[in-house]
Amino acid sequence: MNATHPDRATLSRSHPEARSPVRLAALLYGIVFLLVGVAGFIPGVTTNVGSMQLGGHHSEAMLLGIFQVSVLHNIVHLLYGIAGLALSRRAGSARLYLLIGGIVYAVLWIYGLVIDKDSMANFVPLNTADDWLHFGLVLTMIGLSFLPRRAEPTAEEAAHRA
Repeated sequence: MNATHPDRATLSRSHPEARSPVRLAALLYGIVFLLVGVAGFIPGVTTNVGSMQLGGHHSEAMLLGIFQVSVLHNIVHLLYGIAGLALSRRAGSARLYLLIGGIVYAVLWIYGLVIDKDSMANFVPLNTADDWLHFGLVLTMIGLSFLPRRAEPTAEEAAHRA
């Protein structure tokens, strides 16, 4: 393209939204959720993988020996990861991913606090470590959803505007 209309590749690297803090946060959360989802199926990273259930509180599989997981739990992490990667492409959708994700984790945190962990209501499954991790996700995801949608201009961009 000509000098007044940069091509998409140039725009995607230099546009302030391309370096958006909220996009980066959503991308990082997406990557972490994908890694956690995969790790939940790896023996050694997850103990008692052989006892992993599709869902429910009978699963004895423990990610990092701490967090109770099941096939359903791992799939949810994988889906959250894919969503984070996809929604991190635009600042508005990245913000919604973090905000709605934080709200969903708030509901899951409260749910984990009020259910009997040995009942059928514990279908995910959840343990106390999961509950407090979910609380941390509530705080960080909702907090990060308020990050700026655009990055501060680089020195070169600021000089170019002047």
